[in-house]
Amino acid sequence: QVHLVESGGGLVQAGGSLRLSCAASRSIYRFNPMGWYRQAPGKERELVALMAIGGNTNYADSVKGRFTISRDNTKNTVYLQMSSLKPEDTAVYYCTAKTPGALGPQYWGQGTQVTVSS
Repeated sequence: QVHLVESGGGLVQAGGSLRLSCAASRSIYRFNPMGWYRQAPGKERELVALMAIGGNTNYADSVKGRFTISRDNTKNTVYLQMSSLKPEDTAVYYCTAKTPGALGPQYWGQGTQVTVSS
C-alpha cells in the first residue's frame, strides 16, 4: 500500500510553466512504472507520461516536447515539468504507481487541478 499526494497545480496563462510533484508515503523504487494521467471535464482519463525504473519514458503525443517526467527515488517523489502550456492542458492531473506484475495493484493520488487560461 502507498499513499500518493500531488501538489503544484494551479492557474497559469497559456505559454507558462508549472511543475507538479507526487510524494509517496514509502519508497517508490519498486513501482514500475510511475507517472501521470489527466482528466478534463467530460472526457476520459488519459495518459500523460510514464517513467519506468530504468528511466524509459512514454509520453502522450500531445505533450511530447513540452512536458518532462522525472523521478527521485531518494525523495520518493515523481515530478512533471510542464512548459508551453495550452488551454487544452486544463485538467485534473493524477499521479499513479504500478506494482510490477499483471496482478500488481495500481495506486492513484487524489489529483491536482491545472487550469491554463488563454
